[in-house]
Amino acid sequence: MRYLWPVALILLLPLTVLEAAAGDDMRPYPVAAPGFQRMVFRLPALENESDRKVEIVVGKTLSVDCNQTWFGGDLEKRVAEGWGYPYFVLHQAGGPASTMMACPPGEERIEAFVAVRGNGFLQRYNSQLPMVVYVPDGFAVRYRVWAAEQEMGHANPK
Repeated sequence: MRYLWPVALILLLPLTVLEAAAGDDMRPYPVAAPGFQRMVFRLPALENESDRKVEIVVGKTLSVDCNQTWFGGDLEKRVAEGWGYPYFVLHQAGGPASTMMACPPGEERIEAFVAVRGNGFLQRYNSQLPMVVYVPDGFAVRYRVWAAEQEMGHANPK
């Protein structure tokens, strides 16, 4: 009976290690570099995830006038070494840029979320892994889900 405790401990130890690893789902992803922050969100599981896309919206809240305002930059997809899990990096955001049109007299400035425009922001929907995005300090990450319509259009030969 005395010898069963060490055997039980040896058999249960791998289970606790696996549970601890499963609880830390950020372990595969690198720590944010200086000047950057790691932003994370999780998507709910859906029946047909292949019919969905997620748009990662990076930006910051600024005081803007009546003009369209935006930042410029591309979201780069990377893979966590040794794990194969995707994550995304916005190296820099240029701007803000604006259309610079004359606003009507008396128009007041408002606080608005100004997004980064560029490539790589529309990604595959995957509820199995967290969506990890590295952005420069001061920027925020939002997202929205896009769904495919059931009806498809038809192309015609010409």
